[in-house]
Amino acid sequence: MFNRITRGLAAAALAASFAMPAWAENITLTDTMGRQVEVPEDPQRILLGFYFEDFMAVAGPEAYDRVVAISKDTWEGWRNLQWQTYAAVIPRLEELTDVGEIDSGTFSLEAAVAAKPDVAVLAAWQYKTLGDVADRLEAAGVPIVVIDYNAQTVEKHVQSTQILGELMGAEDRAKRLADEYAAAVKEIEARLATVPEGLAPKVYVELARKGMDTVDNSYSGTQWGSVIDQLKASNIANGQISNWGKLSPEYVLAQNPQVILLAGSGWAGRDQAVIMGPGVDAALTHERMQAYLGRPGWEGLDAVKDGKVFGIYHGGNRTLYDYAFLQFLAKAIYPEQFADMDPQAALDRFFATYMPVAFNGSYMTQLPGSGD
Repeated sequence: MFNRITRGLAAAALAASFAMPAWAENITLTDTMGRQVEVPEDPQRILLGFYFEDFMAVAGPEAYDRVVAISKDTWEGWRNLQWQTYAAVIPRLEELTDVGEIDSGTFSLEAAVAAKPDVAVLAAWQYKTLGDVADRLEAAGVPIVVIDYNAQTVEKHVQSTQILGELMGAEDRAKRLADEYAAAVKEIEARLATVPEGLAPKVYVELARKGMDTVDNSYSGTQWGSVIDQLKASNIANGQISNWGKLSPEYVLAQNPQVILLAGSGWAGRDQAVIMGPGVDAALTHERMQAYLGRPGWEGLDAVKDGKVFGIYHGGNRTLYDYAFLQFLAKAIYPEQFADMDPQAALDRFFATYMPVAFNGSYMTQLPGSGD
């Protein structure tokens, strides 16, 4: 898998050529995996593997002045419209060293070390996938700090935010973000406690990446599946798949979900996908969503007949602003209990307060006329 980074003598020689930098001051952080990591007190050269918006929100608008390398495909490839949006206001992004993509096996240890970072900030899934390559990166003088928004818990969101704040000297900003996140989720949980027994509807979520003719992944216990569980709704994927996978069309019809969620994003080169994200006109999102209603038998589903077909931005899940999606889906599933909640206002405020761009685009929507 890591054929590019297991070249034995060449990689070892390269690693040995970089001694641990002599920092004036060091601090010790405890990352989300419980690892004690010694890092520079004021790092000026950062390798960032993931969580690009969260890093920006915590560290402030000048955050990328200190980034020297990224895993580019996890941003430009996975979230193309998001990448374009930020590259337009931070041109330096185009100049950063690309260390490759860990999950697909293109990560380059040589490129990572050659960028001479003071510290590498990686997602937990990236660190685990690297295995002994992570040990070699640290042996080459690059300490690794692991954060984890993928865990989708308040605890890990708060901890990851505090770690970024301490690393980047932005403790006050990080505390404000963490406190706002925890308070938003706490309010939702308090309202969920008042939902009557037996009210939870059946929910079907599908990654709307390939168009109506191709069934794509649903989720159980992770990503949107975790969100559905958190909202105490009935996820029809539970017990059918592990983490993510496809549900058969026949099974979906037999389950007759009362709510359908189509997860869209700003993928490049997918002309049938449900396109969502920064700069996207909701009319395009609705056009792509409408096509899914042409699937055999979908016209008879309760979700379609009752107008309960929703689009949700896949790139916003597992972020510091994902509480807005939690609000949106809570309102979609329990409209009476969450009638006064305004998730769009939450998104607007987050972007206006913490991001270098104002909110603009299609991030959450209900398909108009699907119940007609």
